[in-house]
Amino acid sequence: MHKKSSTTIHADMKSDLQKLPLLILKPIILFLFVSLSLFAFISLQTPRPIPTPEALPADLKIRPGYSSYDKYLQRQLNKTLNPKLREIWTTRDWNRKVEKFSQFFENLKQRDVLSNGSKSLCIGARVGQEVAALKRIGVEDSVGIDLVPYPPLVIKGDFHHQPFHDATFDFEFSNVFDHALYPRKFVGEVERTLKPGGICVLHVLISRRADKYSANDLYSVKPLEEMFTKSELIEVRGIDGFGLDTEVVFRKHTK
Repeated sequence: MHKKSSTTIHADMKSDLQKLPLLILKPIILFLFVSLSLFAFISLQTPRPIPTPEALPADLKIRPGYSSYDKYLQRQLNKTLNPKLREIWTTRDWNRKVEKFSQFFENLKQRDVLSNGSKSLCIGARVGQEVAALKRIGVEDSVGIDLVPYPPLVIKGDFHHQPFHDATFDFEFSNVFDHALYPRKFVGEVERTLKPGGICVLHVLISRRADKYSANDLYSVKPLEEMFTKSELIEVRGIDGFGLDTEVVFRKHTK
């Protein structure tokens, strides 16, 4: 058997030692690459934090428990996307609610705060029952917004950031004020997109705590009066509106 010389053995050892740093560095470099990639992915997936809470009037309270805006949106979507609820809203509930909304809106027409020519928006309209009601009584230029669209009655939109230009609508209606995590933003967007002299009608709950998906609790009309800084309160009346008890009507200042 042929034996390697000592010179050859030393040469082989030297070659192996020269390769050793690369053998060690390769897994380190791979580990760093994977770690940085994972960090970048996690950073992109990190939920948007909740901004500094709004300063609100005493009779309006934000419910705790939302660690990020994405968590808030997900909770709202849990209700909006619930297949059982959506089936109810579009079948057995449809005619009942469209009829009830039609009565509300017809009453507003009789009080001269809504007309057939009013360009109208329903905020948080889900599957669009209130939009259908407006069209039924002759207010044809009507649309709704919701986190989940329901064409052709409802387009996608977040009521904290309405997808419309300034001074777009003559009339805005909502019965989901209690779902606003940022009530001042909600009101600010209403006043931004209303035309001068435009009307906003809110159906709210004051006498008791709202449902489990609500993000705020309102204990009087005073916070609304304070937040609608570009509008005047023209009417408050009691109603029976799908669990809501008060109708509040504002008119945006003309100047």
